[in-house]
Parts: sequence; structure tokens; C-alpha cells
Amino acid sequence: MTRAEKIRDKLRREKLRWSKIYTFNCARANPELIDFANPFNGLQGPGFSRKVQCNQPSLHRRKPLHYPSNYISTTKYNIITFLPKAIFEQFRRVANLYFLLAAVLSLTPIAPFSAVSMIAPLAFVVGLSMAKEAVEDWRRFMQDMKVNKRKVSIHKGDGNFYYKKWHKIFVGDVVKVEKDHFFPADLLLLSSSYEDGICYVETMNLDGETNLKVKRALDVTLHFDEDKTFKDFYATIRCEDPNPSLYTFVGNLEYEKQVCSLDPNQILLRDSKLRNTSYIYGVVIFTGHDSKVMQNSTESPSKRSSIEKKMDYIIYILFTLLVLISLISSIGYAVYTKFGMRNWWYLQPENASTLYNPLMPALSGIFHLVTALIMYGYLIPVSLYVSIEVVKVLQAMFINQDIQMYDEDTGKPAEARTSNLNEELGQVDTILSDKTGTLTCNQMDFLKCSIAGVSYGVGSSEVEIAAAKHIASEFSGSPGHNCFPADYWDNNVDDSSVIQLEDGITCKVVKDPKPKIKGFSFEDDRLMQGNWVKEPSRGTLQMFFRVLAVCHTAIPEHDEENGTFTYEAESPDEGAFLVAAREFGFEFFKRTQSSVFIRESYPNPLEREFKILNLLEFNSKRKRMSVIVRDDSGQIILFCKGADSIIFDRLSKNGKMYEADTMKHLNEFGEAGLRTLALAYKVLDESEYSTWNAEFLRAKTAIGLDRDAQLEQVADLMERELVLIGATAVEDKLQKGVPQCIDKLAQAGLKIWLLTGDKMETAVNIGLLRLGLKQISISTMNTDFLDQDAKKAFLSCLEQNIKDNILLQITNASRMVKLEKDPHAAFALIIDGKALSYALEDDMKHHFLGLAVDCASVICCRVSPKQKALVTRLVKEGTGKTTLAIGDGANDVGMIQEADIGVGISGVEGMQFPALYQQGPKNLFFDWSRIIAWTANGLYSSIVVFFINISIFYDQAFQSEGQTADMAAMGTTMFTCIIWAVNLQIALTMSHFTWIQHLFVWGSVSTWYLFLFGYGFMSPVISGNAFHILIESLGPAPIYWITTFLVAAACNLPYFAHLSYQRLFYPLDHHVIQEIKYFKKDLTDEQMWTRERSKARQETKIGFTARVDAKIRQLKGKLQKKTSNLFNPPKHEINLPPPCIYSTANLAFSRQNFIASPNLHQVETPLPLHLEMKVKN
Repeated sequence: MTRAEKIRDKLRREKLRWSKIYTFNCARANPELIDFANPFNGLQGPGFSRKVQCNQPSLHRRKPLHYPSNYISTTKYNIITFLPKAIFEQFRRVANLYFLLAAVLSLTPIAPFSAVSMIAPLAFVVGLSMAKEAVEDWRRFMQDMKVNKRKVSIHKGDGNFYYKKWHKIFVGDVVKVEKDHFFPADLLLLSSSYEDGICYVETMNLDGETNLKVKRALDVTLHFDEDKTFKDFYATIRCEDPNPSLYTFVGNLEYEKQVCSLDPNQILLRDSKLRNTSYIYGVVIFTGHDSKVMQNSTESPSKRSSIEKKMDYIIYILFTLLVLISLISSIGYAVYTKFGMRNWWYLQPENASTLYNPLMPALSGIFHLVTALIMYGYLIPVSLYVSIEVVKVLQAMFINQDIQMYDEDTGKPAEARTSNLNEELGQVDTILSDKTGTLTCNQMDFLKCSIAGVSYGVGSSEVEIAAAKHIASEFSGSPGHNCFPADYWDNNVDDSSVIQLEDGITCKVVKDPKPKIKGFSFEDDRLMQGNWVKEPSRGTLQMFFRVLAVCHTAIPEHDEENGTFTYEAESPDEGAFLVAAREFGFEFFKRTQSSVFIRESYPNPLEREFKILNLLEFNSKRKRMSVIVRDDSGQIILFCKGADSIIFDRLSKNGKMYEADTMKHLNEFGEAGLRTLALAYKVLDESEYSTWNAEFLRAKTAIGLDRDAQLEQVADLMERELVLIGATAVEDKLQKGVPQCIDKLAQAGLKIWLLTGDKMETAVNIGLLRLGLKQISISTMNTDFLDQDAKKAFLSCLEQNIKDNILLQITNASRMVKLEKDPHAAFALIIDGKALSYALEDDMKHHFLGLAVDCASVICCRVSPKQKALVTRLVKEGTGKTTLAIGDGANDVGMIQEADIGVGISGVEGMQFPALYQQGPKNLFFDWSRIIAWTANGLYSSIVVFFINISIFYDQAFQSEGQTADMAAMGTTMFTCIIWAVNLQIALTMSHFTWIQHLFVWGSVSTWYLFLFGYGFMSPVISGNAFHILIESLGPAPIYWITTFLVAAACNLPYFAHLSYQRLFYPLDHHVIQEIKYFKKDLTDEQMWTRERSKARQETKIGFTARVDAKIRQLKGKLQKKTSNLFNPPKHEINLPPPCIYSTANLAFSRQNFIASPNLHQVETPLPLHLEMKVKN
């Protein structure tokens, strides 16, 4: 095909008038609804003052409109505000305030030492922190500039377009956006490459939804489909003011004396993306921070870790203690000055200064108080804060260089954008996560199906493989095959290995091969390569495949490289179904305005045309999709696919033949974590269809606000009396490591909340729900069954009643959870955005939170970005626990900023042992009892250091020549003892050593001696009494080294005794792991290692393990029944019917010729994952 032919083919494809096919998504307002006497009535006053002059951007840059440009900024600072705001942030810390006070006092004459020693450390700490803030904010600025400098085609006049940077766009500009590009601002759709103004929009960054949205331009602007048509385009838009609501829009368009109403169907929001459409033209309505996505964002907050906040309280306590000590010292000083100074002639009291004037003891006491506050100020060590800041910076560097957090696909490493919150990563109690892009890859794989009551597909999901491994490990007597329940995904079993079970029973686990075709992981020879024609239900199978190939809205794209077709579908599910249909021999290869063409390979190759009569598309309320077609024989058929609960309620009496078997298979697919849909059909006679279509056309062309309700009622009449065909099971591909990560987090006791703009059903696929989990759904009362007038009256009268009803639902659910007595029972709370808007109100939010924290899983679906942030704030403030938010799109920014810790991801996170992590959220190492204990330990050590040194050096010779120790020698010895005592205690507290620990612990000790050596060699003018103190005075004196050893040992002896006692009788989890690893028990005694690891995980009711455990309980019963039958066999040959697979999803037993002999019974199956069982009598 030549390039010209390709272009013509593409243009033909885009001449499809989708508005004649779609029923619900392409509703357009009728100009007759506008009051022409006062066309903008209701669109004036507060909230509706926006006026846009299309194609005249210059009018909006000056008064009275003066709308902002499209420039955005998410930084915390700018050039003017950085210094004052950053200084304010630094001195929010109580410690910095104290050090500032001490630095100011050190400038006075009464300071006991030079001001430099106080100012320099403070300047270093504050300067380093401010530098960090500057670097982190610079990164935000560069990210903003990357967005602001994107380019889009703008109309510059006379029908000419040119590329312009986003930040130079203004309200009123006409823009041309091309396929797979983001919309630069909030736009009014004028036209598209499709003849009737349809375009497809991906809003994943806004609401997390994966399904493409269909938008449609007004009829009056459809003719603006080329650049040159905009030469003389002028129109006026009056609409709502900027607001954060993503799902509403109210406005009017006045063009050529026509006034048309606008609604969300014509609005393209910033940060959503154009899909499946070559281009669109639109006019800018909201720019920059006026756009709805930016209205949902919040200012970059300044976050402080919980440890840092607790340190403020410690500072308060220490400062109070410091003042108390200084006050007592000063009172004593004043008393001594008044009564003792006169007798101390050698101090010359007649020439005394105000610091020790016996005539003014009170003033001397006040001066001494200031001196004491500075001298005793090391009770609050500034050096500690210096160390902490340096450590945080180094930790951030290590995070950035962590190879385990490097994403090979994108080539991106982890990036710690702030180091202030490093320690919070070990304190997290609740995780709030987005779904699409964060947890899922938005890629569906067709894995299994049920057709005519028969289950097809022998591939296994992760849940199935894990359950088989676990059962094998339980039966195995060999420690080499023991499998820790929490590590189902570990490679404990080779690709094809036979595991010895009990008394001759063996288990063979074979891993599934990797799928070769994107979107298709199905394996079953009964359906592949046309073998389905040999099946007894051949006709039903053919109908099943036709439903997959016909019931959709996708567009085929021919791939010349491999000769196959790819599909531009509204959702990944549709794409997977079409790939499956193609692989089964029913290839969708062409679509026209009125027909779908299928190439059927079996039983005889031919091309079929299905004429599309009506399309009743899928939406979250209907939960189903139907298409009415006329096949090449003239027969009219309705194909329908949807949620099983919806389809099963609409079956005819004769259409329930496979209902029981299909329901059983759906349960099995659900246990395997697969996403299911039921398929059905209905054959229509001509008169039945004609009667219904007449009603349908009347509803479709109705004028009024109840048009949608009429359409829904008419569609509902058609989608009844269906015949069930079967069901599909697709796997929503998760990001690498997601099931393991969720499982580890759940075992570690972390609570996981899912906040998504997507549908509730998708939560099942990431392990937050499992079979048997009791679901609590909170929703508003359904008013869809009411006509428009009744609905208005109902809502206006009962707005408070709706709120009361939600409160009643929450109250009843809380009571049900509290009265539940089953220890294994678990609840999942599911709430949608509409109900959440009521639940987050001040008088109800704490009731909602109380219910949520009692549930094993919380799923907030269909929520806006602002609601994500509000829920995060409620959890953070309501529980008082550390929260972590994870997301990957613009719709997650508010949530990420609101949480204590925000993580924007492009790769996946690492994991650790769950029990060890729980030491953080439980605050085992920094609670008040520990703080008091360490304070007491410090007090004990200071007493030991002081009194041992005094008792040794007070009245005996210090050197061989008989000299006694002066203050310099005594002070230096004491400080040497402190250096050794502190560093030894640090070494004792460490769980493991790396070169970093060795460097800083022993490097600190070595640095002290190097300092003594270097300082001693300085001029006596500088070193004073410390001249050559190490070389000539301390070094040659044995008593110096002996005292250092004795004091360091005495200081650490109590802590060493406590540590030994704790390890022997009350070991913590990391103590146990340490000893096991040190003695290599994990290699030599695997049973003990497995037992200890099992203790390390908390019982969890969500996640991968919970689902596997539920599956295991089911499989054990089935396996027990199978083996009991094998142990009591008949004594003759039994010839069973042809192979009939009894699938338990993971373990599949094939009923073939079962030979009963005195010595051996064998059941085997050719499936990829199976058990071979050999049983001896």
C-alpha cells in the first residue's frame, strides 16, 4: 500500500460518524433549550462570570478580564520569598531557636567562651538545611519548566498555525492538538479528525480511569476542520468560574446568532491525552492555575518527620532541666558571693567586678545565670543536629544510588526529593495508593474462559501457582522443599520438578511459559488451531467467539511488519478480547460506518459482515455493553457482555442452561484473581426489533433533561430475556513485584487504602479483595428510576435525608463489624466519590474513619484528586499515625503532598522482613520509656566519668616525675573517656556493620587523638595549657590509658548486661535474625528458619497471602477427597468416559482410564500445572 493509499484509508476510517452509533456518550444539547430572549440567563453573577472571546487572546490579557497565562509553578519558594520563608522554616525547630539564643548570648562579655564556637555550628546546620531546600525546590522548578516548555500548535491569524510553548498560551487561543499529546489547558472542543467531531480522551492523569472517554463537538463548530477555516472564526463563551470539579461544566456558546449550551462532553481538560484521533481543534477556556487539574492541586507543604516533632518536646524538657540546673547554680553562686567573697582575700573582693561583687550578689547571680545557660548548653548538643543533617543527606544519596530501586525499563533511579523525611519510611502505619499506573500496567491478558458450562484455559495465575507450591511443601517431608507461606513467589521449585509427598504421593509443579502474544496468555488445545469445531457445543463456541469479535467499539490498525491487526480500543479489556478472538480464528479486520467485518478461519475460511443497527455502550452505571447487528443471513442478533450480576438477572428461562456451571467457573476465576465478564445473546425477529427501535429513536431524539433516563429505560427493555453463552477471565497485569509488595506490607501490619478514579471491580486484581471478604458498600440512594421532575423534588426535599442515610449506613456497618465473632472474618469498605463527598463532611468524617480503621481493606473509587487529598488528611489527622501516599500521575499530587510521606513512582519498591519493619510503626526504639531510659543511662555515665576521674587524679601523682594533673590534663582525660564510652555504646546498639559504620565509629575515636596531636603542636598562644598535651603529658602516663579503659568499661557495663539479658530471655525480632544468620541456621536448619520466618509475619486478611490461603483451604478439601478415593479403590478396571477436566484452577485432575491394581494407582494430567499422584496400597 502506497503512502497516499494509507492516508486515504485513514481518512476513510475517520469519516465514521460515531454519533450515529453511540447511544449515551454522544448526547448533545439542543439549541431549542436556550432562552433566546435572555441567552445567558443563569450564567451571570457569582460563580458564572467567565467570558471568553474565541480567537482573540489579546483581549484576555488586560483589564477588565486579565486572565492568567498558562504558566504553572509548583515550587515552595521564589527568588524573593526564599530567604524569609526558608529562615522561618529553619527556626520552626525549637532546637535552632535555642541555639540562636545561645549564639546571641555568646556575643556578650559574660560568655564563658568565644562566640565562634556557638555561631559556627548553628550557621552550618541552618545553612545546610537551607541549601537542601534550595536544591529540592530547584528540581521542582526544572520539572515545571519541562512542562511549561512543551509545544502545541496555535492559530496566529489568517488561518495559519505555528508551534508555541505551553506557558505562552492565553485564554481565547485556538489550538490544534495531535494524537497522543496532552491538552495544554482546559479546552472547548470545536472539531476533530472525525467527521462528526468525536474524539477519544484518556483521563488517567485526572481520575485514574483507564477506559477512554468519548467527547463530541457541537454541530455549529463541526465545519472548522481545517487550519484555514479559522481565519474569520469569532465566538463568545460564557461559563462557570474556575473550580476543581472535574465532572461538571456549565456554559453557553454564542456563534453566528446561535446560542448552544455546553456541558462536560465538549470540555477537554489539561493533562488528559488525545487518543485514537489524529487531531482536534479547541479554544482555550481556563489556563494555568485556573485549569481544573491545577485547581485540584495544593501548595507544596513543608513537612517535618514525627521524630523531629518529638525531638522538639525533648528539647522543651531538656531546656527546662537546663534552666533549673542553671537557676540552682546561680542561686548558690549568689549566696557564696554575698557571704563568702569577703573572706576570699586572694580574689581581691575590693576590686571585684559585677560578675562577683559581694555588694550586689543578686546582679552577680543574674549574670552567672546567663553564663551557666551557655556553659551547660551542651545538654542540648548542637553537634547532634549537625550529625543528623549530614546523615540525612548521605541517606538521600544512598537512596538515589540504590540499585534495587532502579527501573531498567525507563532507566530511572530512585530520587529522594527531600531528605527531611528519611526516618519516616520506617514509621509508616497506613499506605494510601493510586491504582492505575501505580499498581497495574493497564495491560490485560486473556487467560481463561467458560463456554457452554465447560471451563477452558490451563494457564495459571500467580495465586494458583503459589497455592500449588504451598500444598506441595506441606506434604513434603524434605526440608529442601519447605516453602514459607509468605514467600509463595520464591523460586523454591524448579520449572519442572517432582516433589515427594507422603507414602508415594508426588507433586509435579510446572511453571507456565511466558505469553508470546501481547494480551493473550490462553493455553488449551481444545480451542486452539480450530480444534473447537470438534467440541460437542460447537455452535455455542462459535457464538462466543463472535461476541468477542463484534461487541466492541474498537478500530483495527493493520501492522504491515507481521501482517496482523492491532486494535485501538476504548479499554484494555476490549483489546484483549479482540486479540483472543483473532487467535481463536475470528479476526476483526475492518469497520465502516454501518458494519463490522470478521474474517473467520474455521470451519471454512470466509469473511462475514455484521451490520450494526444499534450500539448500547458500556458505562459504570450500566455495567454492560450491547450491540444489535444483522448478520449476512439477515438474522437480527443482540450481543451483550457485562458484569455477571447484571447479565444473570436478565436471562430468559431457556437461557439459564449453563448458569450453574458458569457461576462455579466464575467463582474459580475470581479465586485466581482474574477479572471476569459474562457473555450472552438474544435473537430478535423483525417486528420485535422494529417496535423497540421506534421507541429507541423517540428517546434518542427527545428534548429535555430526562433524555438519558428515557434511553436507559428503553435499552433496559431490549437487554432482557438473554441466553447465556459463557464468561471470560482476563488478568490485569500488575507492575512487577506488586503482589509481593502488597503481601509483605500487609504481613508487616501496614494498612492499605486504595484511592482510585477507576471502578471498584479493578481492586480485586491487586489483591486488596479476596474471596470470602465481606464487602461493605456505602453509596447514595439511587434516583435513576425517577423521572426528572420527581428527581428534582426528591433531591431538593431530601438532601439532608441522603446525608442521614449515609450516616445510617456507616453506623450500621460499624455495629456489624464490632458484633462479628468469627476470628477469620474480614471486611472491605467500598465507597464511591459521591457518597464520599458526604462522608468527609465535618459532622460525619470521624464516623467514617472509625468504620474504615476497623476494616481490613478500604477502597475509595471514582474519587477526584481533591477527595484523595481530603481522605489522606483525614487518615493522617484522625489516626495520628504516619501516612504514605503513592501515585504516578497529576491526579495524585494532592494526595502525595498531603501525606506525611509522598512517593511518586515509575518503578517498584523493595521489601524487608515484615516483623522487623513493625519495630518502626510500633515505635519500639523512640518511645518515652526509651527516651527516659537513655536519659538515665546518660546521667549514670556522666557520674561515672566525673567521679572515677576525680578519685583517680585528685590526690596522686600523674606522671613519673611526680606532677599532679592540672585542669587541662583532667579535662582532656574526661573527654577521652566520653569519646570511648559513647562510641562503644553506639557500636553495641548496631545490628550490623558495614564500612560506613566502621568509618564513623572508629574514625571518630581516631579523629579525637589526631585533634589532640595537632592542637598540641600549635603555638602556646593558641593551645595554652594544652601545648604538647598528648605527646609530653598524657601519652607517656599509663594512668591516662588505664583510666580511659576503666571508665569506658564502667559506662557500658550496665547496657551490656541489659543487652545480654534481653537477647537471652526476651529477644527482639532482629536479635533472632542476627543469630540465625551469624550461625548460618537458615542454611543448616531450614525447618527452624521456616518456623521463625512464619512467626515474623502478622496474620493478614488482604493481599496475596490471604488469597492464597483461601485457595489452599479449598484445595485441601478437594485434594483430601481425591486421595481418600484413591486409597479405597475397586479391585477391577474402571473405564471412565472420555477425558473430562475437573479443574480446581491450580490442581487439575484428568478423568481418564483409571487402572486399579493391587500395587499402584495413578492419576495424571497433561496440564501445565498439575499433580502426579502415585499411591501404594
